[in-house]
Amino acid sequence: MSQLAEMGVDALRSTLEGPVLLPDEEGYDEARRLWNAAVDKHPAVIARCRSAADVSHAVLFAQNRGLEVAVRGGAHNPGGASGVDDGLVIDLSLMNAVTVDPVAKLARAGGGALLAQLDAATQEYGLATPAGMVSHTGVGGLTLGGGMGWLTRKYGLSIDNLAGVEIVTADGEIRRASDDENADLFWAVRGGGGNFGVITEFEFRLHQAGPMIQFGLAFWDLDRGADVLRMARTVIPKLPDDVNVVVGAISAPPAPFVPEALHFRPGYALIVIGFGSADEHAGVLEEIRSAVPPLFDFESPMPYVALQQMLDEANGWGFHAYDKGCYLDDFTDEAIAVITEQVPLKQSPGSVMLCYRLDGAYSKVPEDATAFSGSRAPGYGVFIVAVCPTPEMLAHDRAWVRSFWDAMVPVGRGIGSYVNAISDLDVEDRVRASYGAKYDRLADIKWRYDPDNVFHLNSNIRPAPVGS
Repeated sequence: MSQLAEMGVDALRSTLEGPVLLPDEEGYDEARRLWNAAVDKHPAVIARCRSAADVSHAVLFAQNRGLEVAVRGGAHNPGGASGVDDGLVIDLSLMNAVTVDPVAKLARAGGGALLAQLDAATQEYGLATPAGMVSHTGVGGLTLGGGMGWLTRKYGLSIDNLAGVEIVTADGEIRRASDDENADLFWAVRGGGGNFGVITEFEFRLHQAGPMIQFGLAFWDLDRGADVLRMARTVIPKLPDDVNVVVGAISAPPAPFVPEALHFRPGYALIVIGFGSADEHAGVLEEIRSAVPPLFDFESPMPYVALQQMLDEANGWGFHAYDKGCYLDDFTDEAIAVITEQVPLKQSPGSVMLCYRLDGAYSKVPEDATAFSGSRAPGYGVFIVAVCPTPEMLAHDRAWVRSFWDAMVPVGRGIGSYVNAISDLDVEDRVRASYGAKYDRLADIKWRYDPDNVFHLNSNIRPAPVGS
């Protein structure tokens, strides 16, 4: 494959604005590096694109030479979908500009922008759009799968706030997709992952958020897990719209506000974020404290951009990672029994279980309005994540993730999950279950825009016309 690529790489270089890298050339090793240190891919060619035209040339070059295509934005995909052995990587990281129209409350973000860049640009005007919780994540991969974060209860998913995209499809065409233009394609990319082409620009609707928010965290020992989850079952469904809570099984961070004796201690936490008044936020924290007194708690105002960066270090580049996810209706007694049995079995302090509350604005979007892989009914998105400093520890905690997920499936909504929480790339049954009745419509759109399944390094939707 590398020889095939070299035979025509001069032609590719002559058509691209951005650099083209081959193995052994300066910058290649850095450009092929992925966030997950457990994945080591060696592409034949890396095309560092600067424009949609560059992307188009790269897509056609790869097909003409029989090269597999991977698309790299933030390179955060735990399964390594941002890289490929002996194929071509379309690297969007140079296409990272973000522009904001504060009057129209719209932001345009290049396909290679990171959340940190989107947040910095929009917060200059006290605006934001729902996004993830780790700022060095790429906007593209996060958004195409759905995009969950601190603002989801208040403003929905990232895809619920997309006004349009610029996309390069498998035929090399540069298209605009929105409600008024290529509407079928626009529906599909809002939740269908990277199956339909390479997004070179996103246009987001913005909302008032920040620049300061209210932060709170309460932490309990492992033996209080059942009490904490039963309390969460009561408190969380009653939350005001301006408050969000993430329930976590974590190890206490080595932060200044955590008693030193508790650093890295495994337990349960509620992270309480307020976008409204300090009094409203304090009232929620007081209800939590009164119901189950924590080992420690902390509350303080915080800049929104600091909230978005809070988990960056714990999820930094160079860790070995693996994750699986599922959906949960509620913390039923059966679910609590599974969680409290499985949580103590992890080894790495970085490995976690996080439960994102999904209701409010998230649940107001009609089920079929987007291709999102999950029900809009109120519930939780559950993420079971191994984050380990060594391959040896990952071997244990990967098995922990799989065992935990196996035990959660019968007490949750089955094997379907948020597609951004699928590390394994060849799991057609899980992908089908995740999209449910939407899968056939997605497969038909895939057949129309990518009949040869060029873009298949993802939670893949196999092209198939309706009725086939």
